[in-house]
Amino acid sequence: MEIIINLTGLVLIAFIVWWFWIFKNRSEARVEGNLLEIVVDSGVYEPSVIHAKAGQEITLRFVRKDSNPCAEKVLFDDLEISADLPLGTPYDLTFTPEKKGEFEFTCQMAMYRGKLIVE
Repeated sequence: MEIIINLTGLVLIAFIVWWFWIFKNRSEARVEGNLLEIVVDSGVYEPSVIHAKAGQEITLRFVRKDSNPCAEKVLFDDLEISADLPLGTPYDLTFTPEKKGEFEFTCQMAMYRGKLIVE
């Protein structure tokens, strides 16, 4: 019986590691105009890869549907931007990415992951 419990635990741990750190369900979108909506739900940002132009102001509208406390914040560490995301209420994050490159955005525990590609 102990071996079944241990094996079940190992399988669950492997699934959690795969889901949050290995699995890359990447959907991509380009900021058209200056607004793009991002849904925060079920452990992912949708879309999770965002393309924008350097020097052009953008507004990322985060719609948090996930009540998980990890989804409460979004952090763009390299851009020194962070925001608290209210549950069920759209939150507009407006900024101008000045330099080209790839910038990761995550929740505070880095379990939700996305990427802003500035061209």
